[in-house]
Amino acid sequence: MIQTKTPIRVRYIHTDKMGIVYHSHYLAWFEAGRSEFFRELGTPYTEVEKKGISLPVIEAYLQYKNPAYYDQLIVVHTILKEIPKGARIKIYYKIYDEESKKVLVEGYTVHGVINKKGKPSRMPSWLRNILQEKNK
Repeated sequence: MIQTKTPIRVRYIHTDKMGIVYHSHYLAWFEAGRSEFFRELGTPYTEVEKKGISLPVIEAYLQYKNPAYYDQLIVVHTILKEIPKGARIKIYYKIYDEESKKVLVEGYTVHGVINKKGKPSRMPSWLRNILQEKNK
């Protein structure tokens, strides 16, 4: 299992009229966690794309457990539970309050692996090797 943690401070723009974080921002925070996940692997997502692979989101699931509020410090915990064998990668997330550790949202995204021509492709060996090395 490979995991990273990304702190984020909730800004006013993230909240709705009730002062609660608007639901769609959690997907953007999933992406922030995912970007940091790849960066901590030593292969920022920009490098993945330069090597001819893209990982578009093909499925997303979120379960809202508790609200987040303006100026709250939250943490996006990003987890890869298993090394992908085929043309998909599933990444899990848990967003929680830094102070109380209360879980706010849990979920996952599934990404297809596509090549430069936009065609489905197996996970390239160079990326699988990086994931396997970090999983030790």
